[in-house]
Amino acid sequence: MSINVDECNQCSVAGVDTGMREINSRAGALPPDAVDPVVRALGDDLDAGFAELFGTYKGLVFTAALRLCGRWADAEDYTAEAFLRAYRALCDYDPERIAALRPRAWLMTILMNVWRNSRRTAARKPPPEPLDKAPDPVDPRESVEAAAVRHETGGELARLLSRLPEDQRTAVVLRHVVDLPIAEIATVLGVPEGTVKSHISRGLHRLRALTTAPTTPHATPSTNPLTTSKSTSHSTSQGGAR
Repeated sequence: MSINVDECNQCSVAGVDTGMREINSRAGALPPDAVDPVVRALGDDLDAGFAELFGTYKGLVFTAALRLCGRWADAEDYTAEAFLRAYRALCDYDPERIAALRPRAWLMTILMNVWRNSRRTAARKPPPEPLDKAPDPVDPRESVEAAAVRHETGGELARLLSRLPEDQRTAVVLRHVVDLPIAEIATVLGVPEGTVKSHISRGLHRLRALTTAPTTPHATPSTNPLTTSKSTSHSTSQGGAR
């Protein structure tokens, strides 16, 4: 199963605050009292509803997988496996359980299990492709210059996230890439909300330290791709428009 994703998530820093750009898709948060149209579709017809589920959340699941593992091919595999497990689970769910679904948190729970199981068996597999060769999801609408900036930023972000402890990395990805609320992250990870907040805070603090740490003693100051992705992308897109 091949996953084609048009959405791309990037990291930016404003002053001392770190945030991730939320993917603009149908997977956005709903008001608390609103009925998720995907859940409604699943209740009406499982196969048609699953197609709606996949179309709505494939980009979000893939992006989260890519930020967790840092490798395109692995992220495709994890995404495909997560949706396969989701479909199998739905086949056994009764209408009441389907109606109570929170699709984003539920899919993230499945993805986390897939990723963790893969990590447990990774020692028996050949060494994976280096992180810096893993491309980001492609947006066909962007200019060549913006794509180059995004590729550099995405590769740097993958390397930075890979240096975080697993609990901090997962918490940061779920909060600032997937945009899950703290309560749902706690459910996905099976830890108290206070622990989630601690993991996020420590993870962001570590990311800030990594982005400001010099690579070599004699290295000249360079532009941080995490701090300039928005402005550079904006300027290149304007240049391509002229």
